[in-house]
Amino acid sequence: MTTEYNSLEPKKVFEYFRKLSDIPRGTFNTKAVSDYCVEFAKEHNLKYIQDDANNVVIWKDGTKGYENSEPVIIQGHLDMVCEKTPDSNHDFMKDPIELVIDGKYLKAKDTSLGADDGIAVAMTLALLDSTDIPHPPIEAMFTIDEETGMGGANAIDLSVLKGHKLINIDSEEEGFLTVGCAGAVRVAVKHPVKREHKTGNVLTLTIKGLRGGHSGQEIHQQRGNANKMMGRLLHNISKEVEMNLVSVEGGTFDNVITMKNVTSILVKEGDVEAVSKIVESTKETILDELLGDEPNITITCENEGCKEADVITKEGTDNVIKYIICAIDGAVAFARKIEGLVETSVNMGKITTEENVVTVSHMIRSSVDSEKWELRDRFVALAELVGATTELLENYPAWQYRDDSPLREVMVEKYKEMFGEDTKVIGIHAGLECGLFLGKRPDLDCVSIGPNLWDVHSINERLEISSVGRTYDYVKEVLAALK
Repeated sequence: MTTEYNSLEPKKVFEYFRKLSDIPRGTFNTKAVSDYCVEFAKEHNLKYIQDDANNVVIWKDGTKGYENSEPVIIQGHLDMVCEKTPDSNHDFMKDPIELVIDGKYLKAKDTSLGADDGIAVAMTLALLDSTDIPHPPIEAMFTIDEETGMGGANAIDLSVLKGHKLINIDSEEEGFLTVGCAGAVRVAVKHPVKREHKTGNVLTLTIKGLRGGHSGQEIHQQRGNANKMMGRLLHNISKEVEMNLVSVEGGTFDNVITMKNVTSILVKEGDVEAVSKIVESTKETILDELLGDEPNITITCENEGCKEADVITKEGTDNVIKYIICAIDGAVAFARKIEGLVETSVNMGKITTEENVVTVSHMIRSSVDSEKWELRDRFVALAELVGATTELLENYPAWQYRDDSPLREVMVEKYKEMFGEDTKVIGIHAGLECGLFLGKRPDLDCVSIGPNLWDVHSINERLEISSVGRTYDYVKEVLAALK
């Protein structure tokens, strides 16, 4: 790593973040990073457990004067969302993240950064490594597979923890205390399809270059979704020419706004020019509507030539296209009591094609449980209309605001004391593990914080370097106040 990186402060925090970045740790590939935390505990003579799911808890005694204080739980997740540029050769199963300093930001070369939530793990390891920071006993909890399913939070046994105050470091804006979040349910809609052998011109339609982003935090910004755009393009084509789908592939994760969709269709040779014109017309319409919000978008049509192909039948093609264009996407409702906060939303995150099934996956979020299930029912009803079935992939609860929160009171007071202004107490339209923790331990008093972090879950993810230092100092002052 460069001398410039080694000079970043807080030194220990960035040192541990670099070490974490060297370890491949995409969701469902977290054994190595879990083992790293275990080795850290052994090297520092700290008590630890590693459960069967590979969650890790590490205990550190309170410093002098805090020996008998109530423990404080500090929590973050070990996994990251793995996104890369279309031309990147990065292998998330074995390659380290290449860190880049870009002015006041830390970024990654051609990939997502993984500061969500690696910076939380790095801060916590730095605290556990410290010898000069006053603090109560610390119960450091590192969970796995948060980004897809919150598997670690579902699996972990919280009865091993004695603390009642939990600081989650998985928020993305400095100066805000998150004290509530949306719940979510993932729904996979499976379209059974039949195939037939046909000859014609195979065209590859590609929509790419979109900004993407977090399907909760950025959903209100109306960023383009390549899956929805492709549905619109296919609908326009099917109105004018006879066509069959060969495959539809878009997106990587349900919780990422889709940046790219590649679809293959078969048309008659004489219809190729007409399709090209429809592609250009649709592209112009979409660009006019976006008003420059997606400056790098490209929509192309490549003729693969005349060939034989096993295509989806006309009925299956029509049903898939009708579903994609009709399925609701984006912000659905806004909170009535918190101005500007999305209350309910949905993201068409991923479309995949197999031999006999096309699967469209959605992530539904809401801070109101009944709205979440009502929206799920709408997808079930729409699926039934086109002969598809639905599968519930996961469900986790919302985190409801707690009126009585001694931890929040301390953190509000300490922020004002340190920075001379009031912190903002908010709920967010993203999922945090606190909701699941509270389902297991209703006695927990949870607050979530984090440094300034933008465009998570995307190749544009960036971390404000100076914000890391301020947030780390804030955590240290809060710990010192919890005597």
